[in-house]
Amino acid sequence: MPAVAVPERDDTRALTVVMHTAFFVLLSASVARYLARHADGPHTPWVIALSALLAGLYVLGPALGTRPTPRRLTWLGLVVAAWALLVVLAPSFAWCAVPLFYTGLRTLPSRAAIWLVALLTALAVATQLSLAGWADPNVLLAPPAVAAVATTVFVVMQRQAARRDALIDDLVRTRRDLAATERREGTLAERERLAREIHDTLAQGLSSQRMLLQAADRLWDTAPGTARDHVRTAAAIAERSLAEARRFVHDLTPADLAEGGGLLQALRAVAERETTAALTVRVHTEGSPPEPLPGPVESALLRIAQGALANVREHAAATTATLTLTCLDDRLVLDVTDDGRGFDPRTAPAPATAAAESRGHGLPAIRARLRQLGGTFTIESAPGEGTALSAAIPLEPR
Repeated sequence: MPAVAVPERDDTRALTVVMHTAFFVLLSASVARYLARHADGPHTPWVIALSALLAGLYVLGPALGTRPTPRRLTWLGLVVAAWALLVVLAPSFAWCAVPLFYTGLRTLPSRAAIWLVALLTALAVATQLSLAGWADPNVLLAPPAVAAVATTVFVVMQRQAARRDALIDDLVRTRRDLAATERREGTLAERERLAREIHDTLAQGLSSQRMLLQAADRLWDTAPGTARDHVRTAAAIAERSLAEARRFVHDLTPADLAEGGGLLQALRAVAERETTAALTVRVHTEGSPPEPLPGPVESALLRIAQGALANVREHAAATTATLTLTCLDDRLVLDVTDDGRGFDPRTAPAPATAAAESRGHGLPAIRARLRQLGGTFTIESAPGEGTALSAAIPLEPR
């Protein structure tokens, strides 16, 4: 994620504009006041020259930035020196100290800036007292009070800006970490989905081919006709697996659904492929499925049927299996039953465990698919009594 640049705050920019404007207003007013009272005075040329120098130096300030670089510190020293000379020559220029407070606070570290403010305030008070000729309480108290208020306001704003910058940095870092976490979770979810797709299609196809080729090898000499039938069936399965692999490259839609016949037609095609001399697979329906069915629901039910029939073929030693699709108003239910050897469901693999997957069972994959769609899964079986699987997926009300 690219770095996020935090622009200068609008309130800081506004305060800067106000202070710059105030400086030139106060400088102009001080020059006008001096000329009105001392136009013929001996120090008038010096006051005018120093005023012009101070104005010129001040204009250069924004070009040097706000960081305490050597050039910026030299510039600040020249500005303070020019102002100090002006105050000595004409005490009325002391009011220009307020914008200079702000300039010093922005340029120097807090401790050094406070010392500078104190020095400027002391010089302003001293020159004003000399001009008044007596210990005027207003002269003694007003400049320090103004300096204290200006310094406090600036320091508080600076600390608030620092806390705000820290908060923004935390938010940016949190957003970056959250995006990375979401990418990792998305990658893991996609890997899990692809693993299920491969398990329910390519892996099952390869398993079927292996069994058929092994059977053909055993029968090659004694029953060559049957062996050739097994080889042809294995070739057909390989062709189908190739179509599934190509489908992965495009959009991962099951090939049976991509052919356009809908879920029922796809289930019939699966049943036809799984039917062999040793196993007969039938399809029944109860009710009419809504049209069109959501793509994820169709894909999930078809993959569940494929996975369940693969278990029947490889583990059940069944002679018949039945796919029953029940269409209700609020859900679709797919039941897969067989008359095989059955098993104890309590010893079935736990959901989503790597060990279960490695033993070749498709039950964790079926559970994972249903979990993604908010569905439910039940299994009924007992040794010697066959197996019945039921997968239900909710639908939007029709």
